[in-house]
Amino acid sequence: QVQLVESGGGLVQPGGSLKLSCAASGVIFRDFVMVWNRQVPGKEYESVAQIGWSDDATTYADSVKGRFTISRDNSKSTVFLQMNSLRPEDTAVYYCKITNGATTYWGQGTQVTVSS
Repeated sequence: QVQLVESGGGLVQPGGSLKLSCAASGVIFRDFVMVWNRQVPGKEYESVAQIGWSDDATTYADSVKGRFTISRDNSKSTVFLQMNSLRPEDTAVYYCKITNGATTYWGQGTQVTVSS
């Protein structure tokens, strides 16, 4: 059974930082591309950051470039999202998603709230 468990969300003031983690089990982690998505209620999912087979194969949404960093630790089957200089508009539920092109799995989501 495949499981993705996110953690690290919470309430932070504007300008602050959070680090999200997504631990995977039940899959051969290194075979998957990892994606962090976010969703504000009533809006479409936004793909925030993606990481491929190695740490240098990363892409970011324009809205988070220079502030967010995605990384992975294949030995721990975990993907991370370091979020710095957070803004109120970053408030959303953040989901990790893994895909190998044929199969996709989603985590349950973790709430990030940026507010003073």
